[in-house]
Amino acid sequence: MDFLRQLGMLLHMNLLGVPRRLGLVCTIAIGVTCAVGVLVSMLAMSVGARRAAMGNVRPDRASVLSFDAGSPHGSYIPKDLAALIAALPGIRRNSRGQPIAVPEVEVYVQARRKDSGNAVGFPMIGAGAGLTDYAPELRLTSGRMFHPGLRELIASNDCARRYQNFSVGNKRLVAGGEWLVAGNFDLGRTTGRCFVYADANTVLSTFPSGGYDDLNVMLQSPAAFDELVNAIKGNPQLQVKLEHEAELAEASEQQVNRMLNFVSYFVGAILGVAATIGAANSLYALVDSRRRQHATLLAIGFTRAVVVASTLAEAILLAIPGALIGAGLAWLFFNGLAASLRDFNFQLAVTPYLVVLSIGWALGIGVISGLLPAVRAASVPVTVALRAK
Repeated sequence: MDFLRQLGMLLHMNLLGVPRRLGLVCTIAIGVTCAVGVLVSMLAMSVGARRAAMGNVRPDRASVLSFDAGSPHGSYIPKDLAALIAALPGIRRNSRGQPIAVPEVEVYVQARRKDSGNAVGFPMIGAGAGLTDYAPELRLTSGRMFHPGLRELIASNDCARRYQNFSVGNKRLVAGGEWLVAGNFDLGRTTGRCFVYADANTVLSTFPSGGYDDLNVMLQSPAAFDELVNAIKGNPQLQVKLEHEAELAEASEQQVNRMLNFVSYFVGAILGVAATIGAANSLYALVDSRRRQHATLLAIGFTRAVVVASTLAEAILLAIPGALIGAGLAWLFFNGLAASLRDFNFQLAVTPYLVVLSIGWALGIGVISGLLPAVRAASVPVTVALRAK
């Protein structure tokens, strides 16, 4: 009798006995369900935060930064170089024939939350002409765009909902002067974070600086990225680099995602160890209840390897329903649930990837918890097992 046939027969016998040992089986399933459910629910925070941050990312957008962008002073691009870069090949032009190259400068301002009155700091972005060409997902829902040269700003609807004095017509005190909130807007699929835009040159005159932080460009196509890189390298005046929008978005959220993933796997590992111990205890009890059965099978020609493999396979098969139930409960209760981290609002997302990960997590629990009971099942001498009651 070959190995696979023996394994199939023994596994079938073991599974037929599950209803008679329902309590032990439920202990395994419940432990795995709890471990998987918590892991998937917590990882859904990281997935949701990344989805919110990457919601509007496009492959045909990029940013020009100076080489010292990682320094304490950040990136710095003088105005004359910004104009020179905008004339390089590979940059798309709008309907008026102007290159879609939007300089930006970022300054920090404060606002007060509507719910608590606490002061919160966040960036106000000074943007040059062509902002709506570069970001077509920016859609005004009320009011109008800010006028260049005036102390006016537009704020996302999330700002208006959460913070005081960000609705159309409100006036805000910025750097000792009043700024008019000219409009409110939505920013496509990027939600949960306050965005404020104003005229770049007005911001530079209010917060004196000789240049911009970066220059955002719309490429003629994703393939034009290399063309623009080569054009920049070919001009010795331009000590700058080009980064994909996706790379910058990933980098900005990297610290948050690392923290969320660490907490998720740390808590998941603790619960996974608890589930493994509980499952191992239950499997030991199952193995002990089958000692005579295993001894008889060994006596008539079944191999010890088959006994080990069947016990491991049973542990894995009993863990899989727990994984599916845990992932299902996580999706039912947490998918789409609103969350907030460092004043960044997003929705938890239970994705197919997390379901597959949960199954892998459960398989790991099944293998580890079943290994020692499987070895025990095959190591008891036949004569001793046959005398067991």
